[in-house]
Amino acid sequence: MPRSFIKRIATIAASLALAHSAGASAAPSHPAFKVQVTGQGAPVILIPGLASSGEVWDGTVAHYCGSRQCHVVTLAGFAGVPAIEGPLLPAVEQQLSDYIAANKFDHPIVIGHSLGGFLGMKLAADHPDQVGRLVIVDTLPALAAVQMPSITGPQMKEMAAGLRTRMESMDAETKRTSQMKTLQSMITRQEDIDRAAAWGKQSDSATVTNAMVEMMSEDLRPEVSRIKAPTLVLGSWIAYKDYGSKPMFEQMYKSQYQQLPNVKVELADNARHFIMYDDPAWMYDRIDNFLK
Repeated sequence: MPRSFIKRIATIAASLALAHSAGASAAPSHPAFKVQVTGQGAPVILIPGLASSGEVWDGTVAHYCGSRQCHVVTLAGFAGVPAIEGPLLPAVEQQLSDYIAANKFDHPIVIGHSLGGFLGMKLAADHPDQVGRLVIVDTLPALAAVQMPSITGPQMKEMAAGLRTRMESMDAETKRTSQMKTLQSMITRQEDIDRAAAWGKQSDSATVTNAMVEMMSEDLRPEVSRIKAPTLVLGSWIAYKDYGSKPMFEQMYKSQYQQLPNVKVELADNARHFIMYDDPAWMYDRIDNFLK
């Protein structure tokens, strides 16, 4: 075989390898979360809560991902996904924005539960032209303001610092006991509690603490005014009925979201914090009507 031909083939191969390498490096990475893609059609991004796996959305995926394409994320440090260095929430937000841009999504639906709903708010506020519709499942723009609506930024940070101290001072057994007690207040069925507890055991303790502190330190009440996406907020109150009536909790939710234009707030009567487990039919009905 002529040597010139062999050199030509080698040159072409090298060029193809370089092109492939350049294309791979140009694609943005997202170490702050992993993604499971299901279905075909218009994109839906689903974000789970603190120390939860994307599997929490399995029923939701089954309901919506025949005619839509679901992108289910699990955050770094949660449910066995490797942790990353640095603050988690800003990394997730920026990498989700990059993910939307890289995949050329046209105003995807974003659905988030708890911490995931908080991240959905941040994404829609900081990147208002990227999100088409936003569904927030049982979280608030300012968790630290639930009992003290007039709380200031420095007071929030002080409260969050106290939370960090308490969480970091717990030994392993105390953490497990506290986690189980918390989950029992958030979920009704034991099998669902056990599933969430297993994810917690697989989560990185420092990441869980840091993410909770990050969320407790922020006040998104004024920031939500930048959100352009029509927004549905689904809340729960029944686990806290000893502390007030449904109208009282509805007013608290609406007060925190009062600066968000085009928002609808609804509270479930039969579901605790994990609404997708406790009353999925109610949740799907509200989301179905919202998406019409």
